[in-house]
Amino acid sequence: MTDVAVVGAGPNGLAAAVTLARAGLSVRLFEAADSIGGGTRTAELTLPGFRHDVCAAVHPMALASPFFKAFELSRRIELLVPEVSYGHPLDGGRAGIAYRDLERTVEGLGADGRAWQALMKPLLRRLDGVVDFTQGSLLRLPQDPLAVLEYGVRTLAQGTPAWNMGFKEDVAPAMLTGVAAHAIGRLPSLSASGAGMLLGVLAHASGWPVPRGGSQAIAQAMADDLLTHGGQIEVSHRVVSVAGLKNATGARAVICDVTPRALATMASDVLPTRYIRQLESFKYGAGVCKVDFALSGPVPWTAPELRNAPTLHLGGTRRAIAFAENEVLAGRHPENPYVLAVQAGVIDDSRAPAGQHTFWAYTHVPAGSTRDCTEDIIRSVEKYAPGFKDLILASTTLTAQDVGNYNANYIGGDISSGAVTMAQLLKRPVISPDPWRTPAEGLYLGSASTPPGPAVHGMAGWLAAKSALKNTFGLPAPDLGL
Repeated sequence: MTDVAVVGAGPNGLAAAVTLARAGLSVRLFEAADSIGGGTRTAELTLPGFRHDVCAAVHPMALASPFFKAFELSRRIELLVPEVSYGHPLDGGRAGIAYRDLERTVEGLGADGRAWQALMKPLLRRLDGVVDFTQGSLLRLPQDPLAVLEYGVRTLAQGTPAWNMGFKEDVAPAMLTGVAAHAIGRLPSLSASGAGMLLGVLAHASGWPVPRGGSQAIAQAMADDLLTHGGQIEVSHRVVSVAGLKNATGARAVICDVTPRALATMASDVLPTRYIRQLESFKYGAGVCKVDFALSGPVPWTAPELRNAPTLHLGGTRRAIAFAENEVLAGRHPENPYVLAVQAGVIDDSRAPAGQHTFWAYTHVPAGSTRDCTEDIIRSVEKYAPGFKDLILASTTLTAQDVGNYNANYIGGDISSGAVTMAQLLKRPVISPDPWRTPAEGLYLGSASTPPGPAVHGMAGWLAAKSALKNTFGLPAPDLGL
């Protein structure tokens, strides 16, 4: 018999399991795949010795997430923080560089430096309040109302057609758009702008870390802690019924790191019809086509500053990226797509044999797309790094359909586990100050389909676990530190 059953061993499921085990409860974690990690797996996808991140690769929330701070992740694994958070190549050998040092970034942006500083500096000053506001349910009183005001004003400024006001050149707007496009949403929009503002300020605060050895290190750190505190992990165990799981384990609480669609199926016999309809109305977004490359050497970027940037946003100007992203949302494959790329080897030499490199890249595509975008991605990189194609030793491609088959939470290749829109930031998947708690006794939803949404931060699982501790067990949240 066990106190809690957790379904899904992605970052949120692991965070929930760790929290509950630390509270002194017996915990069993069930994972359908043959390994833990979900969006934080690392594997040799191309050639022996080349370690690729299967999903997430760079982690802006690793040093900022309240859960990871409480868990003291930075003391458990080596997080490599680059001097350059991200780079954005443009025509003519130019590039926008977001250094962790805000002042250095401002200096490099010339005439638009002051506009960039005006966007970022007030958010840096009130970073704790910004993170608090964005990392939970929006239906609560904020810790720092002034931080919310500063963040809201900037989100509005960059989330409407007036987003170019205050800028004189094309580099800074392109950089902001490249970051906002992480949201896989309409550009401009308030939801994409909000994501871009948070990621943008973190680039100048804690930075965008890369875990040494790969993202699997994050999942393994949580799994190790869970096992240390008496938890159990069962892989290759697909849960099909919440009621069946409760009967088999005797669990008083079940926390599911799954999509609303999956929960509606798994718990159809314990959830009220009205709530199931809300789960079934949850909307999913566009997908990604991802390609991993094994390279014989470093990428020969025309702009030398890009050779030190683990993260790169390819797609050109603000206007070009917005057009491409909106084409995807209209169900079309853009001719010149936005590409998000990672060259982890510029900061982590453990990813490939000496002198060689891994290169991780994806582009956004319509949901469920079966199109192989390998050549589109190669063409996009070649535009700014002539000779890239000659370095390719091997590559592996996952279409959007493949991504959805690989991880059941990525429906149609939607790595955000639900469309990132203003409506679904408030209704994720229901409008409630405690959206992690379902109407069924002892049943909680703690996935990226709940607040605060996508990214590797563990927050959804942590918040679901804290709700379970309060409402099912009457226990306080435990200390998570070493």
